[in-house]
Amino acid sequence: MKNVLLLSLFCVSFNLFAQNALSIEDALYNLPNLKFTKISDEGDKNPVFECYVRQPVDHNNPKAGHFYQRIELTHRGFNRPTVMATQGYGINRGKNEVAMILDANYINIEHRYFGKSVPKPLDWQHLNLENATGDLHQINQIFKQIYKGKWVSTGISKGGQTTIYYRYFYPNDVDVSIPYVAPLNTEFTDDRIYTFLDTVGTASCRKKIYNVQKKLLKNRKKVLARLKWFAQGAKLKFDYLGSLDAAFEYAVLEYSFSFWQWGSDCDDLPTGKDLDPYIQSFIDIVGLGFYGDAAMKLYAPHYYQATTQMGYYGYDTDEFKGLIKTLKGNEPKASFEPKSTSKDPRNYELPKKVEKWLAENGNNFIYIYGRNDTWSATRVLPSDKVNALHYLMAGKHHGNARIQNLTKAQKAELKATLEKWLNEKVNMNKL
Repeated sequence: MKNVLLLSLFCVSFNLFAQNALSIEDALYNLPNLKFTKISDEGDKNPVFECYVRQPVDHNNPKAGHFYQRIELTHRGFNRPTVMATQGYGINRGKNEVAMILDANYINIEHRYFGKSVPKPLDWQHLNLENATGDLHQINQIFKQIYKGKWVSTGISKGGQTTIYYRYFYPNDVDVSIPYVAPLNTEFTDDRIYTFLDTVGTASCRKKIYNVQKKLLKNRKKVLARLKWFAQGAKLKFDYLGSLDAAFEYAVLEYSFSFWQWGSDCDDLPTGKDLDPYIQSFIDIVGLGFYGDAAMKLYAPHYYQATTQMGYYGYDTDEFKGLIKTLKGNEPKASFEPKSTSKDPRNYELPKKVEKWLAENGNNFIYIYGRNDTWSATRVLPSDKVNALHYLMAGKHHGNARIQNLTKAQKAELKATLEKWLNEKVNMNKL
């Protein structure tokens, strides 16, 4: 019996040694449905690979064909935790907070239909949350063959939404989910956005924002004359919206949303008679490029998902009666889906189901929002039925509501919670 026990211990030790001795290149080579290229050594300590995963265009119909989805892998060790960044758009490079504090392997995943992860021919009907999360599940199952430790998924903004939906469809894939600034819209134009914009900040600041919008609209001829030259210099075209006039009106209506989303300062708002500071503020906070044809093409998959399934927001024009000349209706939409898809089915029941599921089953979630961020209006709310952590960070916005900016007490709570859920040491000093 003693010899058998020693032999068993030897076999376990040998297998662990063999796995650790195996190079990451050899391990990747043995994975199915994966192509990879080494793109950075990071001093040979944490090699980085560009990988392409073979994915079904439709996870429920293999006959629909396949495409290759781009990911970037940073390898830190077979015995380390693994963090999945569930991007909502193309790959966003840069350091990932969660991967840093866990010293984790990092799988940075490009969302289907963005960047280099576009099926050919492009068929919009297969761009839905069921397929997008099916992609993530496939990646998770492939890499779990070499990474046996704890798993965490995280994402920012639309990537945070993807994190939430991924956990809903595949609740057992990861141990912890950390969505940042992730809205959960339950209607195509979610009215909670209007309530937020009517109550955020101080009344005097909201009045100053409105005055900027009104000043621009009342002086539209002079403003458009200058914006025309700006657009020519920036080589902007507005064929999708139909005209510079339409882009201008959309951008003016967007002004208050963007002001709060990105943390602009009320003290910087123009108040005098000179028109130039108003135009400069308009360009700085919103700009025209967001409504140009290039941006429409770039964000077309995002708008398609928002329009058909995820929900979004619109613009309340009641305060601008007689000043909106080009846009039709009392509530212009903020989502600009590809025109060829305008008759595709629209159903917003999934976000409502997910909202209910999170309140009853959403354990091991950490939600991070900025109190001043417009998207906090449709945030996931706390529930006493689950063990999730919620941080609504005072004074923070869409761009800086991050773990590194939590208070000392909040960081301590987050650290203790992660160590409990993952049984891993968390090094907050890495931030």
